[in-house]
Amino acid sequence: MQVTFTKRFKQTALFSTSALALAVASASHGYDIEVGDTDISIYGYAKLDLIYDVDSDLGDKSVGYGNIALDGDSSSTGHTGIHAAESRIGFSTATPMAGSELKTTIEGDFYGGGADSNAAEFRLRQAFGEWNGILAGQTWTNFASFIPGTPTIDFTGPGGRGILDRQAQLRYTTGGFSVAVEDPDKLGGNVNANISSDTITGYEPDGTPITTTSSSSAAKNKVPDLTARYEGASGNFSYAASGVMRYLEYDTNNNADADASWSDDTATGWGIALAGALEVTEDLTVRAGVSHGDGIGGYVDSNPYQAPAYVDSNGNLETVEATGGTVGASLKAGPGAFNLVYSVATADLDDAEVADSTNDTFESVWANYIWSPASTQNIAYGVEVGQHSRETVGGDDGDAIRVQGMVKYSF
Repeated sequence: MQVTFTKRFKQTALFSTSALALAVASASHGYDIEVGDTDISIYGYAKLDLIYDVDSDLGDKSVGYGNIALDGDSSSTGHTGIHAAESRIGFSTATPMAGSELKTTIEGDFYGGGADSNAAEFRLRQAFGEWNGILAGQTWTNFASFIPGTPTIDFTGPGGRGILDRQAQLRYTTGGFSVAVEDPDKLGGNVNANISSDTITGYEPDGTPITTTSSSSAAKNKVPDLTARYEGASGNFSYAASGVMRYLEYDTNNNADADASWSDDTATGWGIALAGALEVTEDLTVRAGVSHGDGIGGYVDSNPYQAPAYVDSNGNLETVEATGGTVGASLKAGPGAFNLVYSVATADLDDAEVADSTNDTFESVWANYIWSPASTQNIAYGVEVGQHSRETVGGDDGDAIRVQGMVKYSF
């Protein structure tokens, strides 16, 4: 059963709007300094998010789909949150060197500390260098593309596309083509291979052992993920295609307390992502992106089942297929732009040995208006309404509405 959107969203959407380029304002450089042959840029922004969850409490920061109450479940309604955790600062340099240009970037924000906005901690977003086509460090995964990203005020933004997130990698770029080896432990996720073992912690007076049962993961990361991407443009149409190959493994041979029926197994994971954006007119742009894979894990943005594979009752490693997509439109109007965007991500768990309460589909619709007064991108205001839904393997579903506003000052 597909997740359906309630009449409440249709009513609320009448009072909502949509928009164009939130990301553009984020990239403006406030201070440029020249030291010898090196150009140094300092940039960032301070952003305040004001959030009201009409239904379930979706979390203090980005939307937490797992917090959506299922139909028939009791939950409190009406939750307000205000935070500035997305505020960001970055430094970049550019130095001519040996016929090319050496570039470095170090950037962070305060989105660490988990979902609680009161636990806003500084975290590293990007730290990389680039010279002669070779990039090394932590930055956007090569599997991702900004092309299908219709702007939202919600920090995470549309799901379903190739994940737009950062991880450590070594990348080579020539023209529109790039290939990279990337950390296999972060975005793609580890296989679900949790095993239980008993440890003797003492003895009863009669000599009976006292044991403690603990769970540990037998997932292994032996080989980095391999990604490739090509981006190009033709007239008013921009496009991108990317792929990822993964080596998945679990091994309990080094755990003497593991059940003898658990041993080891390997599997190959793969995924593809396609993206396109068309400037229909000077004021109207439409964007779309799709992603699909088997054993792809978190490379599908907002994948309901983050593990790329699981160990079945026979000890075999079974990969999980996942599919997602997003489509959106931006229309310039007045001092800003309207945005309307839909996204969906689903995991194929029909044959998986998981509980009926396991999530298998996430859906969202956002509508917003973002504008910049005084003809400057350094100041941005915005209002947004989002309808978010989840469905479980057992067919239960639920939905919730979030209203969000922002004030953003960039430098």
